[in-house]
Amino acid sequence: MAEKVRIYQLAKDLHLDTKDMLKMLDDIGVEYKSHSSSLDADIADTIRQLAAQEEAARVAAAGGAEAPAAPADTSVDHAAAAAVSTPAPAAEGSAVAEGSAAAGAAASAGAATAVAEPAAPAKPLPVRAPVVTVMGHVDHGKTSLLDHIRKTRVAEGEAGGITQHIGAYQAETASGLVTFLDTPGHEAFTAIRQRGANATDIAVIVIAADDSIMPQTREAIAHAKAARVPIIVAINKIDLPQADHERVMRDLMQVELVPEAYGGETVVVPVSALTGQGVDDLLEMLSLVAEVEDLRADPQAEAAGVVIESVLDKRAGVLVTVLVRQGTLRVGDYLVCGEVWGKVRRLTDHTGAIVSQAGPSMPVQVLGFSEVPLAGEHVEAAPDEATAKRTASERRLVRQAGEREEIGRKGLTLADLFGKRKVSTINLILRADTQGSLEAIKGVLEKEAATTEDVELELMLAEVGAPTESDLLLASTGDATILTFGVTPPGSVKKSAERRKIPLKNYRIIYDLIEDVQRMIRGQIEPEYAERVLGHAEVRMVIHVPRSGNIAGSYVTDGTIRRGAKARLSRDGREVYKGSIAQLRRFKDDVREVSAGFECGINLQNYDNVQEGDIIEVYEMVEVPAA
Repeated sequence: MAEKVRIYQLAKDLHLDTKDMLKMLDDIGVEYKSHSSSLDADIADTIRQLAAQEEAARVAAAGGAEAPAAPADTSVDHAAAAAVSTPAPAAEGSAVAEGSAAAGAAASAGAATAVAEPAAPAKPLPVRAPVVTVMGHVDHGKTSLLDHIRKTRVAEGEAGGITQHIGAYQAETASGLVTFLDTPGHEAFTAIRQRGANATDIAVIVIAADDSIMPQTREAIAHAKAARVPIIVAINKIDLPQADHERVMRDLMQVELVPEAYGGETVVVPVSALTGQGVDDLLEMLSLVAEVEDLRADPQAEAAGVVIESVLDKRAGVLVTVLVRQGTLRVGDYLVCGEVWGKVRRLTDHTGAIVSQAGPSMPVQVLGFSEVPLAGEHVEAAPDEATAKRTASERRLVRQAGEREEIGRKGLTLADLFGKRKVSTINLILRADTQGSLEAIKGVLEKEAATTEDVELELMLAEVGAPTESDLLLASTGDATILTFGVTPPGSVKKSAERRKIPLKNYRIIYDLIEDVQRMIRGQIEPEYAERVLGHAEVRMVIHVPRSGNIAGSYVTDGTIRRGAKARLSRDGREVYKGSIAQLRRFKDDVREVSAGFECGINLQNYDNVQEGDIIEVYEMVEVPAA
């Protein structure tokens, strides 16, 4: 064979598990980076020969196992030989046979005892389903790709076709069960992408073939690298006529992901979420990577997991999506999540079916928490209700003590002593559909507030769920604007807000909310002005005019001199007057402006002490656009 071959492809050709193939390479001292590494032709041939020898040895061993095995006890061996070689009468023969059988049984029992004496090796933990996080730039087809795998439609239900918060699903593929986490691509949801990367075993970076690598693609790759998980790149939308597969491959090298086709280790799979092309290849690669990673978990251990999403439903209450990492979560279990505790009253899988338990790598929706836990928090099982309450309370007290200590460490600053610059405050009340969306929007608001020192955004309330009458009362007291994202305010709340003239704004797409907040900030910033020089004029003659005072007969050296504009008079390099131009004449006519190269008469507002050689600079104040 003259060409190189990938390790996983060679394992597939030889009908071997990838783990066995890697072990074989370790045994013969071949260095490799991953299952995607290439092997030279001579090494591949050696592996084929070794595999053939092992297969022949297995066949021989299986054939030898069919022949009777030699007994281990020598005395029994001799007794059996004597019984066979010594002729005896029938009755005696039967007795001898019985004796021989008894001796054989004794030997077997002795051998069994000898085998049972050493401690039995521990059974390996069961293999669990891989957790795969799909990440990438907004509108590159992440959710559509999952739709094709799961054979459902989710993207159409998302506002604007953009995934607003995390979705956790399980899909039965030809390679086994796989848990998928879908993360949004919009820049506002950095924390959710990071949370998805930290909860995953394999990261799939989706890149549109017509768009290549974009800002959120780079961010997703950075999160996956930071989480130290295997990365598979899926180049989506290859069915489009403008798709440029090679451009994406080249751009991947700029982010230190060298594709296999270019001699690297990064698995790149071209796919089309619309037609399904390449999706089976992607699933095969996922199964190969999962096999190499050897993902296992103990279903008998105490339940533990991570919160993927949490939402406050007005009918059901607090609903928390939990990805079980180990153990088995059952109805009736007590859980602690950060400073929140709960008792599992109902478990619902990703299809909406009610289940009694959930094992490792299974995402379920848990009903039973008293408060909305923070997304990304770890979930732990507690033996009883008292322990769960005590643990949550202790964590809350530790956090509060830390906050008080932090406040105590803050000392006086120069700004405290000499006063701070005037700062406008925008009071906001924020309501969102899920805890993840709430965190993302709070992050956006902090980022926008940091862009200026003249405006502060004060979040008076940030909660999950629809706005209430108490929110309106708080808004009227604090002169606040209520922003809702992904939730519909009740009709009574809308009418009450209109009656009280309280701003109540509803959003379904994150872009609109960000733009409105930016407009609110710009509206509160006092405009800044800067000087813009219009022109200069040199005084060459002073003309005294009765009732008008002294007129500066001037020559415009550059720019334009404009009536009514601001002016400053410089003499010997020093400013002696600052005011405005009251009158501008050319010959006997009043004019609005005079351009460079012409002469004119300039009368300065409330100033007559002009002299020959003075320089008049004319300028105007213009508003500086906010950065």
